[in-house]
Amino acid sequence: MYLYKLEIQLETHTDVLIVLAENDGKAFDSVESHLARHYIATPKVIVERKRADKGTGYLVEGKE
Repeated sequence: MYLYKLEIQLETHTDVLIVLAENDGKAFDSVESHLARHYIATPKVIVERKRADKGTGYLVEGKE
């Protein structure tokens, strides 16, 4: 299993989507589904991947 962090870059801000999947194909199928539901146009996406082990995580910083 892998943990994917996707930074979705929009004109005014950046959204973050975290996905847990068995492989890249399943992860990107899930990502495409989320993007289609939440955005009209396909945004630019930056992907980071880590093997999902006990304690694996990402820090997502908030902006004020």
